[in-house]
Amino acid sequence: MRDNGINYKKEYIRPMIAPEHVYIFRFGKRELNNRAIVRYNHTWTGRLKINEIDVRLHRQHHPRIFVNEDELIAYLQQHLDQNHDINADL
Repeated sequence: MRDNGINYKKEYIRPMIAPEHVYIFRFGKRELNNRAIVRYNHTWTGRLKINEIDVRLHRQHHPRIFVNEDELIAYLQQHLDQNHDINADL
């Protein structure tokens, strides 16, 4: 991401009471104003199981909540296409 001019900061939070792990990823070009929060567990076989992904891009009032990575990628692709169309008009 840094090769494309996007700065980021990673944080890992392990809550004391809840069994799920939380990973926070903040990113942005100038400011770290975009956020992705991933809540996950480990299955009994040791594999990761993602419970939910919260994404808040700049200027959004409410985070978008996704159940899996496929929904997140589809949303981000649509968001990227809309921004590309707006920039093409300028």
